[in-house]
Amino acid sequence: MTTPAELAPFRFFDLQVVRTRRLGPSMVRITFGGEDLKDFAAGGRDQSLSLFLPHPGQDEPVVPVDPGGDMYATLGAWRAMPDDVRAVMRSYTVREQRREPNEVDIDFALHAAPSAADAAGVGPACHWAGQAAPGHRVKVLGPAVTDNTGVRCRPPEDTDWVLIWADETALPAAAAILEWLPAGLKARVWLEVQHAEDRQELKTAADAAITWLVRDEGAPSAPEAVGAAEFPDGTPYAWIAGESGSVKALRRHLVGDRQIDRRRVTFVGYWRRGVSEDGLREETPAEETD
Repeated sequence: MTTPAELAPFRFFDLQVVRTRRLGPSMVRITFGGEDLKDFAAGGRDQSLSLFLPHPGQDEPVVPVDPGGDMYATLGAWRAMPDDVRAVMRSYTVREQRREPNEVDIDFALHAAPSAADAAGVGPACHWAGQAAPGHRVKVLGPAVTDNTGVRCRPPEDTDWVLIWADETALPAAAAILEWLPAGLKARVWLEVQHAEDRQELKTAADAAITWLVRDEGAPSAPEAVGAAEFPDGTPYAWIAGESGSVKALRRHLVGDRQIDRRRVTFVGYWRRGVSEDGLREETPAEETD
């Protein structure tokens, strides 16, 4: 008999590192495997998940999973644990899921200096990802059905063209969205990275014009770069994600200056300068503010 927990769109999965690969100075791809992945069902695009990592010295993340599979009971018990014992939790995007064998790729943005890591609020995850090796274990709160609320990129049916802006933290999601876009659909894309070597070869069947904004080369800000562009004709849909301040400024430009219907702009603050992800989670989510 199927239980309510088994029908839930999200559940906990036990995974382990299979291999790692550097994609550039600021990005590493970590491939995860495990028996649990047979029930994992990513919806593509910007599919998000919650990744639970061990503290230094722990063999695996400490997450008291409810025996009945109740996600909320598990999260409540996890939150009640001491900070230095309970697993570190961070949000990430599924870069790719494959079958036979069952594997999931997650790309991690790394930071060259501790101060940069602290500013991004991802110090523990950066530290873990930089030392990840085959066999290292994690837990994931992820999708068990493909149609789930962890996928935010949802262009309306009448979309004529798509605008994408992302910094390196949202680059994996932007890359997955580009792969998902249908052939011939116009896309105007701005991707911000620190180093020229962080640029990646991206696959898409869309009619995509991709501009790399390299901070080492003095690239303009998101509103400046997008503001100087000539948009295609037709009805747009925008997906913008990355540092919260940049995302908000770009959204104001698109809605205020470009007069794009705010309902056609999906915007997500993945991180904020000077605020950890835990602190950002306690604030009003960026997508709910003006």
